[in-house]
Amino acid sequence: MLLGRVARAGGMSLAIVHARAALGVEAPRVNIEVHLSGGLPGTNIVGLPEAAVRESRDRVRSALLNANFDWPQRRITINLAPADLPKEGARFDLAIALGILAASGQVPMEALDDYEFYGELALSGDLRAIHGLLPAVIQATRNGKAVIVPTAIAEEAAQVPDAQVFAADHLLAVCAHLRGDVRLTRCIATPIAPTLAGVPDLADVIGQAHARRALEIAASGGHNLLFIGPPGTGKTMLASRLPGILPPITHAEAMETAAIASLCGLDIATALSRRPFRAPHHSASAVALVGGGSVPRPGEASLAHHGILFLDELPEFDRRVLESMREPIESGRILISRATRQAEFPARFQLVAAMNPCPCGYAGDASDRCRCSADQIARYRGRVSGPLLDRIDLHVEVPRLPISDWRDVGVRESSETVRARVVHARDIALARAHVCNAQLGPNELKQHAPLGEHERTLLERAVDRLGLSARAHQRIVRVARTIADLEGAERIAAPHLMEAIGYRRLDRHMATAAA
Repeated sequence: MLLGRVARAGGMSLAIVHARAALGVEAPRVNIEVHLSGGLPGTNIVGLPEAAVRESRDRVRSALLNANFDWPQRRITINLAPADLPKEGARFDLAIALGILAASGQVPMEALDDYEFYGELALSGDLRAIHGLLPAVIQATRNGKAVIVPTAIAEEAAQVPDAQVFAADHLLAVCAHLRGDVRLTRCIATPIAPTLAGVPDLADVIGQAHARRALEIAASGGHNLLFIGPPGTGKTMLASRLPGILPPITHAEAMETAAIASLCGLDIATALSRRPFRAPHHSASAVALVGGGSVPRPGEASLAHHGILFLDELPEFDRRVLESMREPIESGRILISRATRQAEFPARFQLVAAMNPCPCGYAGDASDRCRCSADQIARYRGRVSGPLLDRIDLHVEVPRLPISDWRDVGVRESSETVRARVVHARDIALARAHVCNAQLGPNELKQHAPLGEHERTLLERAVDRLGLSARAHQRIVRVARTIADLEGAERIAAPHLMEAIGYRRLDRHMATAAA
């Protein structure tokens, strides 16, 4: 982006350019100072530029010469400030080129005040697409600035509400627009409507009424969910159908998820049309899952913002990787700290996981095929820590169905039917507390999910018997509040609490083992 001004004194020309580095969902501002001075001709870029930024001097020089502009035969110093913020990518090419043109008097400076510029320059002067444009355009629009971007990504930029986006294919087109010779046309994007096209339908699931019920509760309240069962019982199949019963993504949520997708170079059309569903392989590292790197980048948890993060074969993930998920599950954000800077990424996701009950997968199965010892089963389940399980609201068993149920030809509820109930229950929660039930804090629980004397006694007995934590206690109340909303009840009753307690399967097993 270029907002600069030119100062000339004693044969010196200085252009000050403001740019944004898309290093976070809120793009930090970078001041680009282009300084022309006497001495031997040459170009130097300072301010922690990485290789792609340092190489921009060669791209910019070739682009200006091929566009028939004059290259100043003076010493050119390009300063990227703040100096302690690492700069990466080719997004600064267009701003640097225009800074040089403005400093040398080849572009009218007064025409630049209302615009920001983003784009990579080819040697011919053509403009190429860049990653991470959406956060920068969001910030520019908030500041009341129009943007000029490469045509290849103009449609993406124009998805930002109220954004003034102008598309250009070449550096000459940008300069002609700034001079008033040939004006660029403002890009008006076609809105991307929410859609569930291609999302598998819940009607495909045969049987598993208990798991389907838990899936509906999880969708209604935004609760975390864990499926436990032998191989081939439908755990992954059920999880993949959760997006089809969730409420449609709102425009504000879609812009946040699309901004994160833009940072990672992903297609934002999908992010704007539906809630994300991310399913990383169990070999994923902690950096891949929660984000990081020398220049912090979002991980799978942030890419699942306002959507679902599905961890299949949960115990097969490295334990340290799983432990890194504990804080984001609670806070809904991830803070990446490095020696020179910090980056914060949103991560308000719904965790859905699946696991086998033992190493061979058949513990508790009616076939009696399991030959795992008690120690082997304990070690296997111990790969998932108690604190992480404590943060999962619903522990649901998905048993192997008898072969007679495979021939089920009855009419099963579709995702559309279930989604109608989910949306109704979610609307009740949002109207009451402005957040889904899974996000209710302790004070909000007291206000919006009060328990009667009988219900309180019932819950206290269950907590004492199962040895549950205060966190698990609150999560049971949140789930009970969601069950009550699904039934249209104003207050939580004993049956709602009993059902919510019944979903703490692993807590019950641990209490039984301890006894």
